[in-house]
Amino acid sequence: MGFYDRTDAGKRLVAPLSKYKGQDVVALALPRGGVPVAAPIARALAAPLDLVLVRKIGVPFQPELAMGAVADGGVPFVVRNEDVIAAAGVSQPQFEAVCSRELEEIERRRRFYLGGRARPEVEGRIAVVVDDGVATGATTRAALRSVRARRPKKLVLAVPVAPPDTLAALEQEVDEAICLEVHADFGAIGFFYADFRQITDEEVIAILDEFGSPAAADRDGADCRS
Repeated sequence: MGFYDRTDAGKRLVAPLSKYKGQDVVALALPRGGVPVAAPIARALAAPLDLVLVRKIGVPFQPELAMGAVADGGVPFVVRNEDVIAAAGVSQPQFEAVCSRELEEIERRRRFYLGGRARPEVEGRIAVVVDDGVATGATTRAALRSVRARRPKKLVLAVPVAPPDTLAALEQEVDEAICLEVHADFGAIGFFYADFRQITDEEVIAILDEFGSPAAADRDGADCRS
């Protein structure tokens, strides 16, 4: 069936999440693609919207191949893909070097997207983590573990589409997983959208501004496209 665009996917996720309306909910999006999915959910649930900043840890000589992921949190959460690490022959110092660079990038993105913006509390609330889809699940798993460490009352994953094996693994990380479409023949997330254009930094910031006071102007002038 698929989705027209990310906003359409978010609107369709509202129905299964409507049971949380009137409860103490915070929506947490993975930027950039998860932000326009999360926006209709946050509006419908009258919930604040924040980001979960996650970076893939790529193999040094093949950066697009994920050997893990690291997520922002009180303490950074690292997920390792041991099969990829072993197959690529990556040493622990090499892994740690790439991880450190990605943590620096997370901090830069935090300043760029959030600036001095007040961030909503997660502890004791229903935390709904949102993305535009899940493929391998490494970055999503890191995001979920970082949010879990912030002690929400309940942790919910809400995504439009995912493959069954990845979804089954992620269900072990959360109290509830909501996925509108599960496809064994997956390919890539973009296959399930008519419009899967890249979301700009400006769009992310504009959506965040809608849900709270604009961030302080301490951005470094560089965008976060990558």
